[in-house]
Amino acid sequence: MFTSHLTFAKWSSNHFLDLLSSDILRNRFCLQILPSIHDKVQQLDLKSSFIKHVLCAANYPNLHSLTLHNINEKSAEYLIDQTLSDIFKKQIRTLSITICDDYNDFHEMTRSVAKIFDKILNVFINLTSFVLNDSWHKIRVQLTFHNPFFPNIRSSTLLKLIIRVESINDCLYLLDGRYNQLHTFHVDILGIAFQNRTINQDHLPNLKCFSLSCADSTTHYDDAVLPLFRRMSNLEELTLCLTVWCQKAIIDGKHLKTNILKHMPQLNQFTFFIHSFFLANSSVRLSSSEDIQKTIIGFPNDNIISYMNILPQTERVQCHIYSYPFMMRYYTGISNVFPGGLFEHVRSVSLIDERPFQHEFFVRIQKSFPFMQELSLVNYEAQNRTQSFQSNGDNGNLSVIEYTSLCKLYITTAHDDYVEEFLLDTKTCLRNNIVLFVDYKSLQRVTHNFTRDATRNNSDKITKLYLCDRKERCNSLEEYFCNAKICFRKKRY
Repeated sequence: MFTSHLTFAKWSSNHFLDLLSSDILRNRFCLQILPSIHDKVQQLDLKSSFIKHVLCAANYPNLHSLTLHNINEKSAEYLIDQTLSDIFKKQIRTLSITICDDYNDFHEMTRSVAKIFDKILNVFINLTSFVLNDSWHKIRVQLTFHNPFFPNIRSSTLLKLIIRVESINDCLYLLDGRYNQLHTFHVDILGIAFQNRTINQDHLPNLKCFSLSCADSTTHYDDAVLPLFRRMSNLEELTLCLTVWCQKAIIDGKHLKTNILKHMPQLNQFTFFIHSFFLANSSVRLSSSEDIQKTIIGFPNDNIISYMNILPQTERVQCHIYSYPFMMRYYTGISNVFPGGLFEHVRSVSLIDERPFQHEFFVRIQKSFPFMQELSLVNYEAQNRTQSFQSNGDNGNLSVIEYTSLCKLYITTAHDDYVEEFLLDTKTCLRNNIVLFVDYKSLQRVTHNFTRDATRNNSDKITKLYLCDRKERCNSLEEYFCNAKICFRKKRY
């Protein structure tokens, strides 16, 4: 039974481990093991550089599923190898691809991804299921159809598509009828920047399962997202993960019933996370947490959590409403009123408030999001000095927080106290290979001009350091962050 699915690559926090990197191990598998079990193998999972080694090692009459990691234009050439064409064209029904995430230029990336996508759908002509860059892997390569390199590809066999794209227009492009048999479509969007173009927007009668996620906020919910749902009257499963700037009304239970569920009479599973916000002085009616909770009465889901938070300095009101247990990758806009819970699927978290985040708050965050890989923070309020200790590094009875999965940290829009919160080794223990985005002057102050011993341990674990509002290097900075590649960028507000 175990030989039907062979895995030769493993995801480890931020990259794939190649289990065939040893010549001895690879030769043993290709020359001895694979030929002896060739007729039992149904699924293969491997890095793209070993496609030919493994597939040419034996004849696999029952192979129908293939997963290829770290594919690039060079390794994609193996897909048109004549010795492998029969397997690709006649046998493979399920294909999963992760594209190598080492592009320095956006246009280079879009051109390369378009070429790889073109090869795949022209070679694997009998695909029924295709996954391109599963969002559970921390790879930010996405596909965009708004470039001159992208071909006009169609498929009448594809039933399931899981993909990451650049914009909502790319999502609409994929649903314009070119994949007319599609019944399952999961799309993760970089940003919902809508451009009103002439794209076929007919009814989608075959679509039964739809998932839409986006970590970035959008102002195009009303004109781009809601019309999409009205094309899906036969939908049975819907998953939404969105952050929305509201212009007309807050997104509550009443809104979901009226604008989404009403148009989907066949829907039997609705999983969602919607973080909506608006300006308190806008035309949107200001509700309370209790008002929002009342709109959930009679909702098909048994367990819905909702709460509101007001940010008076920026006159912003936030509302969170989501189904629980929580199945999303993103959780955005967390403040001090966060109700807690366990969110094992979440990989990306953002924090924002105009009241201080104390150390105990970060203890709660780590416990609620044990597998968090990315964390961004917006808070300019200093921590309470009775709980945030001075340069002696004494943390009293506070526990040291271990972020076992965290690998990317954004604290460019934060008070110095939060830079100290993550660098002081009496408060935080970071894992190795951290990517840190931080304001240069703030970092300089917290590290005592790059001499402070109490922040040195965590600083040694940083391998990429992006500094805002700094253009020149200095010896003390480079010596203090001796393991980091140092880059400079403009500060974003």
